[in-house]
Amino acid sequence: MALILVLLSTVSIFQVLLKANHLKHQQAVVGFLEANRINFQEVDITMLEEQRLWMYRNIPKEKKPEKGNPLPPQIFNEDRYCGDYEDFFQSKENNTVFAFLGLSSPLSKTEEAVV
Repeated sequence: MALILVLLSTVSIFQVLLKANHLKHQQAVVGFLEANRINFQEVDITMLEEQRLWMYRNIPKEKKPEKGNPLPPQIFNEDRYCGDYEDFFQSKENNTVFAFLGLSSPLSKTEEAVV
């Protein structure tokens, strides 16, 4: 069971490979990042206690379960918590993933170039 930290520029995604649905969630997030050419790096944090503890400490209380630890993936932009997979999925459905991640969308960069 590998615990994974995915780093992309300033956004961090903490993930764990425990069950098939977690793997699907990880693949959905990573697939989006790859498809949109957002640079990221996967880091196995099963051996990096400090990174795992940082993730747990920085998830807002309202997103933590009553028992146990928050389910991955958990997504951050630097120290700002973005959300979990459900939040990512909703932002994808609403075409607001770049705003969710705290990144400029490729469309806004294109619009700036035209102006």
